[in-house]
Amino acid sequence: MNEVVGRDDLLLLTLDTLRYDVAAELAAAGRLPHLTAHLPGGTWEKRHAPGNFTYASHQAMFAGFLPTPAAPGPHPRLFAARFAGSETTADGTFVFETPDLVSALAARGYRTVCIGGVGFFNKQGALGGVLPGYFQESHWEPEFSVASPTSFEAQVARAEQTVAELPTEQRLFLFLNASALHQPNWFHLPGATRGAGDDRRTHAAALEYVDRHVGRLFAAMSSRRRCFAIVCSDHGTAYGDDGYTGHRLGHDSVWTVPYGHFFLEPPA
Repeated sequence: MNEVVGRDDLLLLTLDTLRYDVAAELAAAGRLPHLTAHLPGGTWEKRHAPGNFTYASHQAMFAGFLPTPAAPGPHPRLFAARFAGSETTADGTFVFETPDLVSALAARGYRTVCIGGVGFFNKQGALGGVLPGYFQESHWEPEFSVASPTSFEAQVARAEQTVAELPTEQRLFLFLNASALHQPNWFHLPGATRGAGDDRRTHAAALEYVDRHVGRLFAAMSSRRRCFAIVCSDHGTAYGDDGYTGHRLGHDSVWTVPYGHFFLEPPA
């Protein structure tokens, strides 16, 4: 990552609330053609989330603690704050002196931009301003929220505008928190109703919706130069698993998340 940082643009796309099992099933069934075209081997890596709800998980990720491979470690990290005794800082780790990765990238000349989704990014109150406050520039509109059936399209359009407005030589770190997977997501499945609510089927339909539009985001982020992209979930959610519903709880459906990182190459 010491070669990547300063050379390439960077994208962190969190698919908020996405379960690993649903993501893996859809990838295996060929129902995520745009995502699997970039995922190594066309499959998601199984990882453990650093938190069990949005706020906790993103605080950890912004400090360099991305989801951890779901196997015995230690596992070297891509990014890490300098910390005495760290067992996951390796030769290839980008080590920074600031408390968070976002400000470290800004210090290296990156324009840092947040495109928010769920309520922790809406800037409608003190708590909703903490995570966007890490960034030099942040955007949130009601059209980006969990209540919007076209949230991801609106977020991608904002990303395209952000890229278009930047000088060519300006490096970019873009963070986008996709809200489409978070409840309510019933409106992504044809024939589903508000009364019936959300389930794994509507969750899957929401992921297919994201996949239909993610190619535009990837194209924008690689339009100027090569981009290093990280696509992952911040936590999963339970739909009646062992009697549990929702997240901010310690069930495997919440802790286990899909992850992938890869390069997006610019047009020839």
